[in-house]
Amino acid sequence: MFRNLMIWVAACSLLAGCATKQLSRSDRRKIEGKTFVITGASSGFGRGVATRLGGYHANVVLAARRGDVLDSVADDVRKAGGKALVVVTDVSKQEDIQRLADAAVGAFQLVDVWINNAGVGAIGRFEDVPADDYSRLIDINLKGVVYGSQAALKLFKSQGHGKLINTGSVESEVPLAYHATYGSTKAAVRALGNVLHQELRLSGQLKHTKVVTIMPWAVDTPFWGHAANYSGGTARMAAMDGPEKVVNAIIFSSLHRKRELPVGWKARASYISHRLLPHFTDRVSANIAHRYQIRTAPPAPPTSGAVFTPMPTGQGVDDGVRERMKAENKQRKD
Repeated sequence: MFRNLMIWVAACSLLAGCATKQLSRSDRRKIEGKTFVITGASSGFGRGVATRLGGYHANVVLAARRGDVLDSVADDVRKAGGKALVVVTDVSKQEDIQRLADAAVGAFQLVDVWINNAGVGAIGRFEDVPADDYSRLIDINLKGVVYGSQAALKLFKSQGHGKLINTGSVESEVPLAYHATYGSTKAAVRALGNVLHQELRLSGQLKHTKVVTIMPWAVDTPFWGHAANYSGGTARMAAMDGPEKVVNAIIFSSLHRKRELPVGWKARASYISHRLLPHFTDRVSANIAHRYQIRTAPPAPPTSGAVFTPMPTGQGVDDGVRERMKAENKQRKD
């Protein structure tokens, strides 16, 4: 079944177009001196984008719950040549988001790009994941994006320009078994982006204010180690991408108009496949998730992960999940 899907998505990827372009020298110059707000900046995509922007001499406002880790990210940004401001933020609290916006403007006068990247996951059968975990995912993954988008668009309206980038997922388009609430929050993020695009058009602001939804495939980041997990097996997924292509796509989108961006050929192919053959794509995706998460994953105890309380582990961009899965698969075969 997995081989059949790969053949199908490979065919669809030919229709999906080329990969996200690398930044040109002129693009890099355009970033210099611009101000970026990044939520979820302590690890994964957020940390990768922040560090890369530092190398392009941007002003980077770093937001997450782990202040000590943000200090480390800020050091990396400054060493790379950028300016950094740390604002400890819980995106589920509207007052924290407003404080983040105020701090960014206070330090750098305006915000050119606001990246709503903070997010947490929950893995397991729908009925096995506690309701409190569901509620918290909605608070962070959806309400956090709502609060951030409201703050950003108010700033953009007052200053006359800006780019809002929301991190969705391929699950914004293709539902995945055992990711019920995570997938539904990411679908809502995509729906929000589409509505905001139309409202900006109707208000005459679309020329100077843009909204982009980034939609990656499963990626090797600390997301998997931070996710709540009630599936009975270690958190995993097939054919994971590396985080560098998503980091590049987010920065590329800050400069180039792109309303929705599935990142990588697997995400683009799945996106197209779901539009052409939705029921087939749903079924195959569910079968793959079942095989990797339920049938073959090594046993793991239930955990709420970082849903309620930040974890000290998982501070990098890449988290070594692909290597861990290779070792697990080898041990299972032996």
